[in-house]
Amino acid sequence: MKSLLLISLGVVALVYLAVWVRGIRRSPVDIGAPTWPQSGIGFVTNFFDTLGIGSFAPTTALFRMWRIVPDERIPGTLNVGHSLPTIAQAFIYIAIIKVDVLTLVVLIASSTLGAWLGAGVVARWPRRKIQIGMGLALLAASGLFVATNLQLVPGGGEALTLRGQILMLATLGNFILGALMTLGIGLYAPCLIMLSLFGMNPKAVFPIMMGSCAFLMPIASIRFIREGAYSFRPALGLAVAGVPAVLIAAFVVRSLPLTAVRWLVTVVVLYTAITMLTAAYREPRHLAAESLPVAK
Repeated sequence: MKSLLLISLGVVALVYLAVWVRGIRRSPVDIGAPTWPQSGIGFVTNFFDTLGIGSFAPTTALFRMWRIVPDERIPGTLNVGHSLPTIAQAFIYIAIIKVDVLTLVVLIASSTLGAWLGAGVVARWPRRKIQIGMGLALLAASGLFVATNLQLVPGGGEALTLRGQILMLATLGNFILGALMTLGIGLYAPCLIMLSLFGMNPKAVFPIMMGSCAFLMPIASIRFIREGAYSFRPALGLAVAGVPAVLIAAFVVRSLPLTAVRWLVTVVVLYTAITMLTAAYREPRHLAAESLPVAK
């Protein structure tokens, strides 16, 4: 079952790459090599993502700080760019960490379905709505970082398996988290907290949350690519620099004291959330209502 899951992940990765290449050929995008800041963001965020920090919130903060990606294109750029590094994470952690395969497959499938439905909605949202949605999502992310640092989140149990009503609740929860991923709120922290509340071993959660993102992000990316709702060069920088960062973090570094990093990320993400909500409030109504151009 685990081998079939990994084969399926490989197929999803190939389909995602094929759609991306096809989209580049059909749509007018800013084709070219990513800049050093774009690649640097990809390396740093995916390095710490592999160690459990998450990549969406810090990437969003850095994109806005350096004005690399317009607000309305951030959700699509996050999903398209971070897909390959996340797939690499999933291959590693699904292969080496023990977890019940049925639990793994059901939770991955529910998050993927949520992302597919969510991406179809978010890709057509106007800029103001995306700014408000991402601002609120970033506030939630900063709250999760604070809760983690203050050890307010549950430590988890020893279970490697979920069954019955608990599995149904977890399935519903992961469906919602998959949909929220398309808006730019990371799945790692809330998924870890949710499954820890259900008594799962935190180590067993890693293949679940990484596998969920590895399947749902390429699926969501296909919809963002078809709508032209992302920025090509920043996304390429995340992908190209992110994969080696994952390998270094997983096989060379393995673990780091991350509390100080989380506090720094919390401050940056909170600032970004406030500025994004402020921008949405100040945006002229006739500009805020503009949607993204649909790729032909």
